[in-house]
Amino acid sequence: MRSVLRALRRLAPASTKDLSRATGLPVPIVAALGNELRRRGLVTKERPSRLTEAGSDLVARLGMDLTMDATCRTCDGRELVIPEVLDEAVRRLRALMESGPAADMAIDQSHCTAETKVRRVLALLTAGALPGGSLLLIGDDDLVSLAVAVVGDVLGGPIVERVTVVDISAEILDYIQKVAGGLGTRVETVQHDLRHPLPERLHGQHDVAMTDPPYTPEGARLFLSRAVEGLRPGPAHSVFFSFGGKSPDEMLEVQREIMALGLVTHGYIRNFNEYEGSGILGGVGFFQQLLTTTSTASRQGDYGGPLYTGDKRTRQREYECVACGHKVRVGPGARWAQVAALRAEGCPNCGKGPFRPGRLVSEAPEPPEAPAASGAPEAPAPSEAPEAPAPSEAKEAPAPAEAQERQESTAAVRADVPAVRADVPATPAVPATPAVPSSPAVPATTRTIGWHLPTPAERAALERRAHPYVTRQADEGDLPAIGAFEAEIARVSFGEDAIDDPVRWAARLGKAMEKSKQGMIVAGRPGEEPVGWCWVSINQNAMTGDRYANFRSLAVSPVDNRSDVAELLLTAGLEFCLAGGITEVTGRVHVGNVPMRTVYRKFGFDPTSLSMKLFLPRGER
Repeated sequence: MRSVLRALRRLAPASTKDLSRATGLPVPIVAALGNELRRRGLVTKERPSRLTEAGSDLVARLGMDLTMDATCRTCDGRELVIPEVLDEAVRRLRALMESGPAADMAIDQSHCTAETKVRRVLALLTAGALPGGSLLLIGDDDLVSLAVAVVGDVLGGPIVERVTVVDISAEILDYIQKVAGGLGTRVETVQHDLRHPLPERLHGQHDVAMTDPPYTPEGARLFLSRAVEGLRPGPAHSVFFSFGGKSPDEMLEVQREIMALGLVTHGYIRNFNEYEGSGILGGVGFFQQLLTTTSTASRQGDYGGPLYTGDKRTRQREYECVACGHKVRVGPGARWAQVAALRAEGCPNCGKGPFRPGRLVSEAPEPPEAPAASGAPEAPAPSEAPEAPAPSEAKEAPAPAEAQERQESTAAVRADVPAVRADVPATPAVPATPAVPSSPAVPATTRTIGWHLPTPAERAALERRAHPYVTRQADEGDLPAIGAFEAEIARVSFGEDAIDDPVRWAARLGKAMEKSKQGMIVAGRPGEEPVGWCWVSINQNAMTGDRYANFRSLAVSPVDNRSDVAELLLTAGLEFCLAGGITEVTGRVHVGNVPMRTVYRKFGFDPTSLSMKLFLPRGER
């Protein structure tokens, strides 16, 4: 509490994320403390937050009213500043991120920003690890390998002799190979499950390593162990290690793992890494340079225990609906695995929210919450505008009536939510096998055609149902509305982890629009702001060269004929695919999201892959 008060005194006005970054406390903790301060009249109800007069008096009585911020205003405490010559590298990396694989929150992925990628390369250069030598990347969903290649390309030549990327995801590795091939840097990709030791041919072959592991002590130990396996023997080889801030006890576990490997800390920069996601940690993480010693050794064999954050979640927490006071449980064994899922579906008693976190409950799994109380609205038929089930681990897509989805997963919807979308594939929390790539597999020899162009009469009938809204290609003037859709989608899908700044989303979609407006479709009254939008991208299978379409976003505001507008948008998206000669369209949906599965079925989609998850009892050998 003192940390939050002190940060408010220094930073006001300050958002919850600002306070989280300043204090190193998780966003939910900061939010809870802020709510308590508001109830006591010490913090303003307006946001961003400020201390009230009573709050300022309290800070003064506690002797915390001295404000001296010695943080460097040039580098913002990160110790590195991106020179102008590398601004082009930042721009190019942003574009590569737009077309690259989506983050999988179920396995603790959260992509760092383009600026962070360039700062990591600068850290390698500053430490003398580059230029020259060989770099080993243990996991590379952040595409640091491409950052190294792009920086080299901007500077006029490779800055490393060889980069080796070890990752479980075929999709990530395919994308890296596809892009790196034209940048002049030698990049080798190795598909490998890091639960097993590195292939023998990679042992002792690299000068420097970098890793951004799952944010658990087990993840730190495992990924750092594999980095040590790949480094040349002897002291003073660098391992650059990114991690998210945790509690002191958790960080003690991580430091013990570092010491057990015979590594020593050589440098540490707090808030060095910025992520597009990881909202619970304020969207930042630290960056640490470790050095090998004469005692450094990896004794890690095969590993089969918990690894990702979701694997270690064992207790439920009680949440209270602010609107009606109803209490529900969230966590393993409950109806809602995450609070984001509860928010998306709404209170089972009144259908509203928001929710106030309460006590942790016993480890023994309790019966799932019953369906909505008798006073709650009944679920509509699939052809109506259903209230979608909540997402489980990632973003989920809504029913056509609530429609929003993103190419590789789905988001849930509430009647009072203007838009929803899906964005992250629902992959297993423990990837014992390679993650399913978003590119479609080699097509089967026999295909069932699931959708045909509507007849003129059918199209006219659909347009009448969607009246007065019509579809057209999106343009730059629509970006504010599209940004608002995407921000609300993120809030519904990710909760505390959401990137929910409409301006930021509009800027991101604006960059994508600069490359191509094709497949970007909005619905609205002529000359007015859109009430819905659909984004379909045309991709190419890296293995077969076949072109296919991905549904990236489908969003509709809560207008009276919402389901008809959604159907009109989805139809327009499929018509765009046919006009471009596309015969295969992909999308992903969580197994529990029945409404979105119903949408896919209604439009003729068939399931082609299934992610499966198994939980084992704790403490058994």
